[in-house]
Amino acid sequence: MEFCPKCGGMLLPNNGKIICGTCGYEKDLTSVESYKQKEVVKSKETIIMKGEDINTLPTTTVECPKCGHDKAAWWLQQTRSADEAETRFLQCLECKHTWREYD
Repeated sequence: MEFCPKCGGMLLPNNGKIICGTCGYEKDLTSVESYKQKEVVKSKETIIMKGEDINTLPTTTVECPKCGHDKAAWWLQQTRSADEAETRFLQCLECKHTWREYD
């Protein structure tokens, strides 16, 4: 397999030449080189669906005041003036109840 020296795209055989499908670069095949295309792979748009229940926040062991579950996700947010401490928000991983703690 060869790649285009201009853009890095894959060079594919076509009528005694290898041609870049991206920029159109062409190179003649020599008698030593033997290329054969086995299959054509069509590009398709890939869409990644992100569900609402994917938790990317850090977790801690704390009891939920609503359901009693012992794990919650947490994050910090500045809710008051800059010279005061941040507010820690917690969300239960079981019932999704959100509450806050102050330092």
